Amino acid sequence: MQSSSSEIHHHDRCRPVEKIGPAESDKMELLHGSNNNNNRLSSSTGKVRRRVFGKSSAPQICRQPSFSRDIGHAAAETYLITRLSFDLLGYLGVGYRWITRLLALACYAILLMPGFLQVAYHYFFSPQVRRSIVYGDQPRNRLDLYIPPTTSDDRLKPVVVFVTGGAWIIGYKAWGSLLGLQLAERDIIVACLDYRNFPQGTISDMVRDVSQGISFVCNSISAFGGDPNRIYLMGQSAGAHISSCALIEQAIKESKGERISWSASQIKAYFGLSGGYNLFNMVEHFHNRGLYRSIFLSIMEGEESFEQYSPGIRLKEPRVRKAASLLTHIVLFHGSEDYSIPCEASKTFAEALQGVEVKTDLIVYEGKTHTDLFLQDPLRGGKDELFDHIVSMIHANDSDALRKDAVAPPRRRLVPEILLKLAGKVSPF
Repeated sequence: MQSSSSEIHHHDRCRPVEKIGPAESDKMELLHGSNNNNNRLSSSTGKVRRRVFGKSSAPQICRQPSFSRDIGHAAAETYLITRLSFDLLGYLGVGYRWITRLLALACYAILLMPGFLQVAYHYFFSPQVRRSIVYGDQPRNRLDLYIPPTTSDDRLKPVVVFVTGGAWIIGYKAWGSLLGLQLAERDIIVACLDYRNFPQGTISDMVRDVSQGISFVCNSISAFGGDPNRIYLMGQSAGAHISSCALIEQAIKESKGERISWSASQIKAYFGLSGGYNLFNMVEHFHNRGLYRSIFLSIMEGEESFEQYSPGIRLKEPRVRKAASLLTHIVLFHGSEDYSIPCEASKTFAEALQGVEVKTDLIVYEGKTHTDLFLQDPLRGGKDELFDHIVSMIHANDSDALRKDAVAPPRRRLVPEILLKLAGKVSPF
């Protein structure tokens, strides 16, 4: 991971702003968390201040650094992660399957700790990370923004909206920090969404939260230097399931002429990583792996909701075919040795998408597990096929970006190879 640009300093983090009119302000209120969680970025008259690029005589907003505030935020994040872990334990109950997987998870995390600590340091203290920006009125309606280092190039940047996984129970926006930091090095803004997890919410709440987060990014990202016409949606594991549900639901609303706050056709491409898209096929599989049937049914609001929250099934409905024409290019990635969610899940979803004439690519990585593509390979550094594929798609029509990508230094190794191999052996995923 490259260090932050020397052009960004904690003691002079100022940005030019300009006022916008009341009409636009009503549509785009930036509830700004940054390194202080829930502060509102607004003037005394309630008008929103927007970031502009290039030369400007507009006034500056300066945020003074606060080491104690950063420490406090880190403590709050640690508490939340701990509480989520205990929530998971409480709902799983005492059982052989989850106990063995919990022990394996602990060993897995310890082996990868050298990399996790480096990523955590950047997450909490890098000026390129704007943490906990508020996008809605629910407790978990927050997102983290990963901003590319400052350069002389004042063009708007492409944006990836990332929805993290976590078995619908322990998902958290910080799980996307490694991806966010690495994509930001390639001049791509990343917005990692948080959302209510079970038992705080069920699947309809999760889909609603994610859709609201996407809406915030689509309508507000230009204030942070992002290009609203180059927004990509990505989800991993449970996050791939939730984000695909949100995308299809939005396309259905759009096709019916309902009032919407963001358009499915505004998304340039969808990247689904190691996702499951058919709940009927997943319930027994997860039960056998320790996410018991009773819990899964509670998360998904009963078996009667399976069809509504199974994108691969829903696409077969005649009334959804019109909505399918609004869907963007779908790219599905999966490892052939994924035992958490078998790669057959992406294969059947790809077939369903192609059946309604949605442009779809399926890429299966031989020998890769559920976490290889998202954790071990990025921590290994160097060349990464998945990462390179995503970056090349995002930069496909940008010759300057492609030239920079061609000469970009290899990503730094964060974990020794022997620890990565041992982690792969004990991984519960």
